[in-house]
Amino acid sequence: MRRRTLAAGAAVIGALLAGLALARHGVDLFSTSPQVVAARGSDAAGSSAADAFAFAFRDRPPALPALHFEDGAGHPLSLDDFRGRPVVLNIWATWCVPCRQEMPALDRLQAEFAKSGLLVLALSIDRRGAPVVRQFYRDLGLAALGVYIDRSGKAAGDLGAIGLPTTLLIDRDGHEVGRKSGPAEWDSPDVAALIRDHLGLAPDKRQAGR
Repeated sequence: MRRRTLAAGAAVIGALLAGLALARHGVDLFSTSPQVVAARGSDAAGSSAADAFAFAFRDRPPALPALHFEDGAGHPLSLDDFRGRPVVLNIWATWCVPCRQEMPALDRLQAEFAKSGLLVLALSIDRRGAPVVRQFYRDLGLAALGVYIDRSGKAAGDLGAIGLPTTLLIDRDGHEVGRKSGPAEWDSPDVAALIRDHLGLAPDKRQAGR
């Protein structure tokens, strides 16, 4: 129990430090976050000590603001380009310690759900652009995630992100179903089931057959 509490505390502190780093990188921490009407789930350490970082889900999912960014080749993109696909949008940076810890799990999540059409859109706000992200991917052995960059950091402010990482679950119509502030074990059975449920993905055949 003590280990879980310490790990949860570390996640909280890491996310708060990432929030301060966002401010230093020019992101407005005082943007109004959308109202959350329900919250449930567990934090990455499985402890109630980090309830502030539980998943929060919408009773009436709102449309998201226009977000503009680039892919690894420098081609301009927006969220509208991914309409029709469920999206897990993760706002992160290479200098964010909690982000570094959770990125391998996001990579495994993308690999696991590739056939379902789910896109794990890991959107980096690194001002140095794609080269540092590609090096980060190589260092961690990430193979399933694509490279997406918002060097302005504007997306984090527009979404009301209070720190890094911040992750949004987005349905096929481009509406925010829910979000999570702080890291998560994205490829854990509980979180995978939660994503299937809230994004309308097919159930895991391995679990259904049990």
